[in-house]
Order: sequence, then structure tokens, then C-alpha cells
Amino acid sequence: MTTAIWWLRRDLRLSDNPALHGALSHADTVVPVFVLDPGVLDSRYHRHAARRRAFLFGGLQALEAALRQRGSRLIVCAGQPLAVLASLVQETGATAIYAQEDFSPYARQRDAAVAAALPLHLTAGITVRHPDDVRKASGGPYTVFTPFSRAWRALPLPGASDLIPAPEHLHAPPGDLASAAIPAATVSFPFPPGEAEAQRRLARFADGVEAPIFDYAAGRNRLDVDGTSALSPYLRFGMLSPRQAVVTALSRMASAPSKAARAGAETWLTELLWREFYIFILYHFPHVLGLEFNPALRHIAWRDDPDGLSAWQEGRTGYPVVDAAMRQLAQTGWLHNRGRMIVASFLVKDLLLDWRQGEQWFMEQLVDGDPAANNGGWQWTAGVGTDAAPYFRIFNPILQGQKYDPEGKFVRRYVPELAHVPDKYVHTPWEMPLAVQHAAGCVIGRDYAAPIVEHALARERTLAAYRQAQERAAQNS
Repeated sequence: MTTAIWWLRRDLRLSDNPALHGALSHADTVVPVFVLDPGVLDSRYHRHAARRRAFLFGGLQALEAALRQRGSRLIVCAGQPLAVLASLVQETGATAIYAQEDFSPYARQRDAAVAAALPLHLTAGITVRHPDDVRKASGGPYTVFTPFSRAWRALPLPGASDLIPAPEHLHAPPGDLASAAIPAATVSFPFPPGEAEAQRRLARFADGVEAPIFDYAAGRNRLDVDGTSALSPYLRFGMLSPRQAVVTALSRMASAPSKAARAGAETWLTELLWREFYIFILYHFPHVLGLEFNPALRHIAWRDDPDGLSAWQEGRTGYPVVDAAMRQLAQTGWLHNRGRMIVASFLVKDLLLDWRQGEQWFMEQLVDGDPAANNGGWQWTAGVGTDAAPYFRIFNPILQGQKYDPEGKFVRRYVPELAHVPDKYVHTPWEMPLAVQHAAGCVIGRDYAAPIVEHALARERTLAAYRQAQERAAQNS
């Protein structure tokens, strides 16, 4: 009997898992192993992320149950991956370790150290394509999304036949292998963890002629409707295969009942490609985790405003759509993508605070927090990243609320102080006459904050700061 170790990291699923498939192809017995790695769990990105850690642990528990149904079990070990895996190789006599290749700087360093000492085989699975497989004709990596997307789609596309079924039965690992207890969740979150839930959500989103995926192009930006897939946490931890998600999008594009429905499915595919793009950017340009991608904007004179930062974090800015979104984040650990852009723009462009402060706060709060996507999104909104659009794109928080929450349903859900404010004023409550404020039970400055900044003046301040940074960069070049 031959033995292989299946080293799980962010692929907590049995279906369409190339690492598991590789291990099963190599050996009779596969030992599923998850390492509670302090290099990940105690890093600045993850140590304060209670909801994301709880979601991970819940996913491990769900996977353990699925493995036991198939005659196997999950081995959980705490410690440095190289030491843990070396010990397991010696205990089990494993002749190979299979894992899905990850692309963050830490993951690459970790895997290089393991591969230098142990028989590690890295497979696909974190992304649909490898970062080295989508390049310009010159050989360099793409740094703008649209040409990247065209090149990605020009390569052979995956189909249903490429998806790997989950194994029906697995041989049990040796009974004497010790396994640590999976840590218990200490906080609640609105995402039941596990592969089964991911599959249920995918089906709800994409199955049927009236599936939400067909309205995604229009509905994804509305804050007041359930127009997104809400699958990002499951993709983050590999409870759903990104290849299956892409295959689903392509399938729905082909079967769409109308041109508008096809546009909805294609828009969802584009969002999946944004995920790939930001992972590829991190792979090719790892310095973006701490530094602006655009060298011309690396010396912006950010303000030091702890009170403004706290007001933003706690949803007390006086701008209803900003406050509603920040309270949604605090209460649920998730935030609609339109909401993410609105609040990020407010922090950077209205308050002129360093985007890295927002990036760190998101990583502490988000169940789906991923360094690549989070960094890419923040740099995009701050106008300092790969995006080709000019830096002077600045969201107006009033207009954003009026456009994407026209009746104020989203705002009233998360900012109950505004529950009885007339629709006319729900996005500009400071404009209410005092008598209307009293009638609505919302006196500005008492029951709800007055705006902490005037948007028009803040916009001019930010444009000046960005121009000065560009001028300094030009002088020093």
C-alpha cells in the first residue's frame, strides 16, 4: 500500500480538487492534513479576523464530516508546516505530498522551503489559470484588466468535462495518527461554512431560467436588493472550485434566454476574472502588499486623522450610505462590492487617509478577506493601482446612495436612526428642516451625526494632494 499526504490550505472541498485527485492517482491511501500555521493565522492580516477564522474552522469541521462519510478523516496539526509535514512523512511512510499552489509571497516562500526538503507536488486549483500562463506577446505580465481579460478568454476555456468528481470512498489514514481539535468558532456570521452550502448557493444563483445570474449585470450594483452570488467567502477558502464557477458562468452564457440574460452571466464571469487578475498581480508584483503599484503616486501627503478614521470604522460619518455599509461590515463580516467601493472612496478621497488603513480594517472584518483581492480593490479605488482610469475618479457618497439605494431601504436597515426620515432626505438628512427632524425623531448632531466633511471641498483637497504627489515624482525622476 502506498501513501500520499493531501495538504489542504485554501481548498476545503472534495469536488474538483486537483490536489486530492493527484494524491489519489499517486497512492492507495491519502492522508488529508490541515496545518494550523502560525505564519498565516498570526499574521497581521489574519490574527484579528475573528469571523474569517471562525468560517475557516467551520469549513474544516464540514470537511471532516464529509471525509468520515467516505471512510476517511481529517488530520489537524498545529505548528510550522515543514516540521509538521516532515513528521507526518516519517510516521506514514508517505512518498508524496500534494497541495494546490498558492501565490502570495508567504505561500511561495513556505512551499519553496517544504519542496526543498520533502516530495511536494503543487497542482492547480486556487485559480483557473496559472499566473505564468496569461502573458503579453512580449512575455511580460498584464497590468491592465481589459487586455488581461481578453487574453484569458482567448485561451482554451474549461468545460463541464474538466471538473473532477468528488471521490465516493477513501481509505482511512493510519489510526494512530494524532489530530488536534479543530478550534471552535467564537463569533457568528451569516455564511454557513462548507462545500455543501457553497454548492447550494451556486445552484440558487445560477440554476433555472429565472436564475439571479441572468439579472446580475443590473442587480449587482443595487445595495437594496439581493443581486449578488454571495459566494466570495466560499471561493476564498476553496469550498467552491473557481473552475466550477467559471464553467457555470460559461454554461449560463450559452444557455441564456435573452441577450440581457447573457450579459448578466458574462458580467459574473468578468467578476471571477477580476479575482484571477488580482492574484496574478500579487504573484508578479508582490511589493503591492505594502506599496502603491503606480510609482507616481507613492508620496501622497496622507492626513493623520484618528477621529475621522474611527468615525469611518464605526459608521458615524454623517453620510448615510457610507455609514450603512460600514455597519453592515461590522455586523456581518461582509459588504456588498458597491458598498466596498463607496466606503473606500470616502476614506481615501473624502478624508484623504492612507488606503492601507482601510485595507487593514477590511482584512480584520471580512469573512472573505483575501490579500490579493482586497489589496487590488483598495488600490483601484484609491487610484494608485493597476487601473488605467485616472486618479481623479471620486465617488460622490450622496449620488451613490441615491443611485444604488433609491428608496433608502439599505440605509434604513443598517442606520435605524434614519428609519422615519422622509425619502426626500434619506441620503441628505442634514438638509431636513428642524421641524422635519423632530417629526422623524432624527435631530442631526443629536440622533445622527452631521457630515464630518464637506464632499465638494474634500474633493478639491484630494485632487490637489494627488497632483502634488505626481509633480514631486516627476521632479525626482
